[in-house]
Amino acid sequence: MKTQSVLELSDVQAIAAAAQAEAQKNNWNVSIAIVDAGGHLLHFQRLNGAPPISSHIAPAKAHTAALGQRETKVYEDVINGGRYSFLSAPAVEGMLEGGVPIMKDGACLGAVGVSGVKSNEDAQIAKAGIAAIGL
Repeated sequence: MKTQSVLELSDVQAIAAAAQAEAQKNNWNVSIAIVDAGGHLLHFQRLNGAPPISSHIAPAKAHTAALGQRETKVYEDVINGGRYSFLSAPAVEGMLEGGVPIMKDGACLGAVGVSGVKSNEDAQIAKAGIAAIGL
């Protein structure tokens, strides 16, 4: 039997604060979602000026990254590469770059999803958040 790490409230708070700081440093108005390994929402914030739709997209990106245990950019690239049938994958909605899994020792602890600016900038914010806990 294996022992697996889990995100604690202090981890989630550190990720959220660092992601928010990265967004604000760049004057990016975004929504930030953090989920556990099962894709369940642990934290959500919509910064001032973030588009309303980002409040739906950020959690979807986080959910998809956690369940897939990979960055959502992988799915975006698959679809852009012509595999349109992937759009029919069940329970997968956030297939745009900006969802990043939180990985430790090969296990997914959860994910961060960001929406509101260019997809690569969303991913930059998510990765800055994850870096705050040393991963």
